[in-house]
Amino acid sequence: MEKNSANGDHQTTTKPPPMPSPLRFSKFFQPNMRILVTGGAGFIGSHLVDKLMQNEKNEVIVVDNFFTGSKDNLKKWIGHPRFELRRHDVTEPLLVEVDKIYHLACPASPIFYKYNPVKTIKTNVIGMLNMLGLAKRTGARILLTSTSEVYGDPLVHPQPESYWGNVNPIGVRSCYDEGKRVAETLMFDYHRQHGIEIRIARIFNTYGPRMNIDDGRVVSNFIAQALRDEPLTVQAPGTQTRSFCYVSDMVDGLIRLMEGDNTGPINIGNPGEFTMIELAELVKELISPKVEIKMVENTPDDPRQRKPDITKAKELLGWEPKVKLRDGLPLMEEDFRLRLGVSKKI
Repeated sequence: MEKNSANGDHQTTTKPPPMPSPLRFSKFFQPNMRILVTGGAGFIGSHLVDKLMQNEKNEVIVVDNFFTGSKDNLKKWIGHPRFELRRHDVTEPLLVEVDKIYHLACPASPIFYKYNPVKTIKTNVIGMLNMLGLAKRTGARILLTSTSEVYGDPLVHPQPESYWGNVNPIGVRSCYDEGKRVAETLMFDYHRQHGIEIRIARIFNTYGPRMNIDDGRVVSNFIAQALRDEPLTVQAPGTQTRSFCYVSDMVDGLIRLMEGDNTGPINIGNPGEFTMIELAELVKELISPKVEIKMVENTPDDPRQRKPDITKAKELLGWEPKVKLRDGLPLMEEDFRLRLGVSKKI
């Protein structure tokens, strides 16, 4: 029986979890832990793979359709005996034998998920069903990276896991927001009906090396603009807030959630809150003091404020972020300089 979820006591499991591979119980042979990472060639996924591969008892299988991910992010592992990379779209069934599934596959930037909203919602719903079917067949524990977008434009601040959200079901971002809400529903339905071991992380804004340079998210936008000596474009009014978690902290939180006893959902993010103007000023100060800051029109359904309540993560996972924004941005700047071929001015 799983412990109570973060959302209260809606959690009566009637079935025990499916049994994993008989090899798990063998007397004489202890096999490696086979871990599947969907979307593992993406920004967060590839950092997660790096961390998992450090453990010599792990074999990691990555599946990615490379819509937003890149083989470059995994180049140091290609050819490694404990690593396997497959080009695969999670909306198609996947037949592999695994013990754990980290399900990250889904475009997470508005530019990409608005490009093909129907495909985005298929990834969130059909992809989730396929991964849950795999977990049911193999007895694997499955972790879903859900999103702070499930809270929509929140009327509660900061956002605890018990908040049900304020989401527009027919807006331009709904394919992602509502898609992830359905994915969470499916996770709990499979958990209650089939006894699947589930973990749900609601991840907040994350930044760091390997972010797509033109992915439309604010940190990558500002850093790329500063390096190209372009004005930093702040969407009006500039007082909307976000919280930024460095990628190594995020990966640590995901692994702790997977290894722990709580289903979640659990918020994983940095509660340090910055307005967009403050972020622009910080990027300007650290990277290009001469660059100007320019106000532009806002996009529809852009949440006014976003800040995680991480009480649950602290209590249940012993996790909180360590890297401050001022320390993380220069690490990302270094990575962007290399990829853009912009050398530092002396």
